[in-house]
Amino acid sequence: MSESTLRLPAEWEPQAAVLIAWPHADTDWAERLEAVESTYVALSAAVTRFQPLIIVVADAQLRAHVTAKLQSASADLARIRFVELPYDDTWLRDSGPITLRDSQAFQLTDFRFTGWGGKFGAEQDDALVAGLVEAGVFGKAAHKRIDWALEGGGIESDGAGTVLTTWRCLTQRHPEQSREEMSAILRNSLHAARILWLDYGYLEGDDTDAHIDTLARFAPGDRIVYQSCDDASDVHHDELQRMGEELAALRTTEGKPYTLYPLPWAQPVMDEGRRLAASYANYLIVNGAVLVPAYGDAADAEAARIIGEAHPGRVVVQVPCRPLIWQNGSLHCITMQLPEGLFA
Repeated sequence: MSESTLRLPAEWEPQAAVLIAWPHADTDWAERLEAVESTYVALSAAVTRFQPLIIVVADAQLRAHVTAKLQSASADLARIRFVELPYDDTWLRDSGPITLRDSQAFQLTDFRFTGWGGKFGAEQDDALVAGLVEAGVFGKAAHKRIDWALEGGGIESDGAGTVLTTWRCLTQRHPEQSREEMSAILRNSLHAARILWLDYGYLEGDDTDAHIDTLARFAPGDRIVYQSCDDASDVHHDELQRMGEELAALRTTEGKPYTLYPLPWAQPVMDEGRRLAASYANYLIVNGAVLVPAYGDAADAEAARIIGEAHPGRVVVQVPCRPLIWQNGSLHCITMQLPEGLFA
């Protein structure tokens, strides 16, 4: 493997598997475990229609419980691999490996995970990548620990050297560093040619400090899918309008504007007076399909249509995600894709 030829693949490139961790009674899901498990079952059944799935479980008892649930949902168990490891929570987009690759080799980039800037305990989650490596999940792939806080949900890659991120998130993680300093760290650690920053965009109920995967996503063919808000009375309207203007001002490496796909706005979802972050931008791309969050809202169908249009040639599968937003995340946040060839 040559360090100089590594790159961060785009999510729409061929995948070997998707990685998740199953919620259980000792995670923050305990209060609504049955509801959130229904989402994990639907997700697992959807993923295994198209490719393998790796499920991290806390112990053999949880493995047996999950197996029974997935059998009853007709998930393809032949495409599922279980790994027993301890974990604090199940947001593997942020605690899982960020995998770089060249033509033949892979690097599991293991950034420091701080529980979104120290908001939650994260000692076990920060050790998750090392645990997966020790368990032999990734074969001969190199493991590189980087002592700098970054979550996978905080970056978007087009696979060709451009990474998109948000200033709101990374300045919270590293308040002592300038944008130029952070851009250099991102370029070096992710082998990126350039870093694009958004200054605007956030969602109430999101405790990630505006992860990019809740706001704007690269799609093939120089497209960007993003969460918009057309309700002028909503607190998010002005901020997301400004974010849309920022996206319109971005240029590709050829100097052309991106083709933008604004997503519809779900009606506010409240829980005990707290607004939850129902973003349609938090979708997951898998081989031959795109899995789209559904919230039981009138905008669900239109969001799925637009995301499908931005990812032509893929089956669109809606996954019920209302239980996920109770814990301030959605579909993309609980998953991490692994590039094709990783297990060869």
